[in-house]
Amino acid sequence: MKAVVFPGQGAQFPGMGKSLYEENPKAKVLFEQANSILGFRISDILFEGSEDELKQTNVTQPAIFLHSVILAKTSSQFAPDMVAGHSLGEFSALVASGALEFEDGLRLVYQRALAMQEACEINPSSMAAILGLEDALVEKICSEISGEVVVPANYNCPGQLVISGSTKGIEMACELLKAAGAKRALPLPVGGAFHSPLMEPAREKLQKAIESTQFKAPSCPIYQNVSTKAEREVETIKKNLIAQLTAPVKWTQSVQHMVADGASLFVECGPGKVLQGLIKKIHPEAEVASL
Repeated sequence: MKAVVFPGQGAQFPGMGKSLYEENPKAKVLFEQANSILGFRISDILFEGSEDELKQTNVTQPAIFLHSVILAKTSSQFAPDMVAGHSLGEFSALVASGALEFEDGLRLVYQRALAMQEACEINPSSMAAILGLEDALVEKICSEISGEVVVPANYNCPGQLVISGSTKGIEMACELLKAAGAKRALPLPVGGAFHSPLMEPAREKLQKAIESTQFKAPSCPIYQNVSTKAEREVETIKKNLIAQLTAPVKWTQSVQHMVADGASLFVECGPGKVLQGLIKKIHPEAEVASL
């Protein structure tokens, strides 16, 4: 069975989507439609912008979403038995599988980006990648830090867990985790504590937007970051999508459930190859490819 997976923030690169725009008339229409919806020419930033321009939160999230979704919509090879997306990529997966219309998905992603940016400005915060420790030990050390917010945020693969929290909390956790034997405790160049309780202001805003948007049942099961298992029921999908901003991305567990349900080929749809690398670490026997 084929699982199609969609990347999240950090997968962007200058020039992404340009050949798609130039060579595929349907892709060009969708990019121009996106420019109109957003009120600025995001396609120009994708094709000609610098790395710094692409790193702006109001650009990064819709940029990755557009590259991923337009690739899926214009590919003759897009025929998944199941889909999943890493964080932001869950929105791409929902549009590609027909649960959300293209326009509605783009508007939600843009609102999500702006709401997350605002939440970051309210609470100075950050994230760090912890390499080489068991998940349970990272969870235990985070839970023992008092007076600061520090939580597991991204279960990326065995031995790689990203933590999220207040700036001071992340500093304290990194010191303790290195002392506990972590190979690396690497601060990440992100704007704030994604997938932590510090994103609550953004979650409240996104909840209103999601509840007022029409969803349909997807054409195949979607394995969501929060529940990690196959979902098809609209109200459950919406509930999980709302919870995702303040809950951890359980990517390891999601991939394990997809494998248990029969996935043997994982096709990454979007910029980069980050997810293919993670999937091989989670399940070395899996076949991986790019769309």
